[in-house]
Amino acid sequence: MGRMRKKSDLPSKICETCGLPFSWRKKWERDWDNVRYCSERCRRNKGNPDGLK
Repeated sequence: MGRMRKKSDLPSKICETCGLPFSWRKKWERDWDNVRYCSERCRRNKGNPDGLK
């Protein structure tokens, strides 16, 4: 089993829709390079130029 990492040590990105930072999650482990949105809601609203509505 791997060593525990502090949350502050995890990689992070900026969401393309809302502009907020988000951290790495275990479920994104294999696809982290392609993750662009912090949530399913932001992914669905990616075409909305005003962000979330």
